[in-house]
Amino acid sequence: MSSAAAPDTPRLDMRTKFFYGLGSVSFGVKDNGFSYLLLLFYNQVVGLPATSVGFALMIALLIDACIDPLIGQVSDNLRTPWGRRHPLMYAAAAPIALTYAAVWNPPHWDHHLLYIYLIACAVGVRALVSLYEVPSSALSAELTTHYDERSVLLSYRYFFGWVGGLTIQVVAFKVFLKPDALHKIGQLNPVGYAHYGVAAAVVMFVAMLVSSVGTHHRIPTLREAPPRRRLTLAQTLGEVRQTLNNRSFAFLMISSLASALIIGIGAALNPYFNTYFWGLTSDQIANLTGAVFLAAFMALAIGPRIARRLGKRSTSISFFVLAVAVGISPLLLRLAGLMPPNHSPALFWTIVCTSIIAVTCSIVATTMGGAMIADVVEEAELTTGRRSEGLFFAASTFVNKAISGFGVMGASVLIQVIGLKPGASPASVPPEVLRNLALVYSPLAITLYGAAIVLLLGYRITRESHRETLRKLAEA
Repeated sequence: MSSAAAPDTPRLDMRTKFFYGLGSVSFGVKDNGFSYLLLLFYNQVVGLPATSVGFALMIALLIDACIDPLIGQVSDNLRTPWGRRHPLMYAAAAPIALTYAAVWNPPHWDHHLLYIYLIACAVGVRALVSLYEVPSSALSAELTTHYDERSVLLSYRYFFGWVGGLTIQVVAFKVFLKPDALHKIGQLNPVGYAHYGVAAAVVMFVAMLVSSVGTHHRIPTLREAPPRRRLTLAQTLGEVRQTLNNRSFAFLMISSLASALIIGIGAALNPYFNTYFWGLTSDQIANLTGAVFLAAFMALAIGPRIARRLGKRSTSISFFVLAVAVGISPLLLRLAGLMPPNHSPALFWTIVCTSIIAVTCSIVATTMGGAMIADVVEEAELTTGRRSEGLFFAASTFVNKAISGFGVMGASVLIQVIGLKPGASPASVPPEVLRNLALVYSPLAITLYGAAIVLLLGYRITRESHRETLRKLAEA
């Protein structure tokens, strides 16, 4: 395996990009379920209070904050015949699938025990996802050092993540979450969630295994683990702190947490808006989700091209502005009395069009964030003398998981505040409750997206500075 820094690694073939990106299907499926369905399922179907569901995921997220850096450190220093990353990726596949299926098949216990069950499952899923996602995402900084090609590589990763998540969501609403004699609203059918959980687990397992096998041939070209050293825990933590003490990385992470919070809140509230605010049926939600597939293809096509012209930071800022402007426009128009009425074709197609544009912009913006993290790796190596891809992408993985953790927590608080009761049918919810939902969410979205955009200005790595860093590393 290679250990020297090169000015530019050889360009990647399509096979490598495909199999590398394919692995994120598992994260997309998991994050889609946790972000869009988990709160609705455990609150409206199982009957747990919304805040209990939110606190359960927040507890899991706090444990993540401790687990993810450790996995990153282990991955950076692992020595095996299969390199630093792949053994962990192979080991995670089956346990993730089994634990994720368990989330959607809870036992018939009282609410206190179910709350503990949810916490245990959430911690298990998140920890095991990190065991796969941290080493897998860290490969992006090893497979190529080319500034623009990293944008392409991360675009494939986000593309497959979105396609995987959207596909299983369409299947959920089209196949599993169907109305029956006891449940007139398909989204409230508990049997459908159980079947969805099993199907999603199988998809996750296959995606992780195929991606790991598909990138296995690249192991000889990846970097070796550093020489073994005997370090105390204090020394190890000191090195972690020194590595992560990077100005551009700090601004990027704080910005990403702000955007993750509002993206997560929006995702968790999305089923509530679709079901209660817009009055969509399960078939309409499935068709809406299917239409949003176009966003993943559009983002893959335009993201890297625009980043080549504007740079990663400017591209991310521009598309975040577009995402929030287009994303909340239907809510603002409804509050102003300018949207078509519920159950009208005009309303449905308005939601479809704005969703495609907003999601496209959001994917491009977040993809650039991942590509910017890859560029921090060399800048930190120049300062510390250590390659720490796993450690940096552990922080990135934590931020991505914060979307569902912070999001469900924030959404659960909003639902509790506005007084939307568990098990409520759309026809029984007072109009003022739904109006308050839009009144609270809209300014919150503008504020948090605005904070994320301003913080991104603190990220200073450009194409030129990155090339200069590679030159200095090659000389060293």
